[in-house]
Amino acid sequence: VQLQASGGGVVQAGGYLRLSCAASGLVFSNYHMGWFRQAPGKEREFVAAIYRGGGNTNYATSVKGRFTISRDNAKTTVSLQMNSLKSEDTATYYCAADTTWADIVSRSKYDYWGEGTLVTVSS
Repeated sequence: VQLQASGGGVVQAGGYLRLSCAASGLVFSNYHMGWFRQAPGKEREFVAAIYRGGGNTNYATSVKGRFTISRDNAKTTVSLQMNSLKSEDTATYYCAADTTWADIVSRSKYDYWGEGTLVTVSS
């Protein structure tokens, strides 16, 4: 299984970025997908998740209304549109796959993880 995240970079506060995660080696439509992030010196935290069929989403309070998660099962990709970025959004962002929607915010429940992509928001 491979989850390849991309799209990170440096952006000014108030700007936007779109992260993508390409999945392979798994039946993508069987997995709920999540995005997590980890800032330097902090624990990895939940950002957003989307149900395997795309009909349900879950967001961390800190990003609700600014970030949008979406998926394309035909292309086996999941994306995270990040708008109105703040300096506190600076982190390495990871995509992950899980077969269980319950406790989808818990990083310990995920089956597969990808390598991260770094997002730096300058103020």
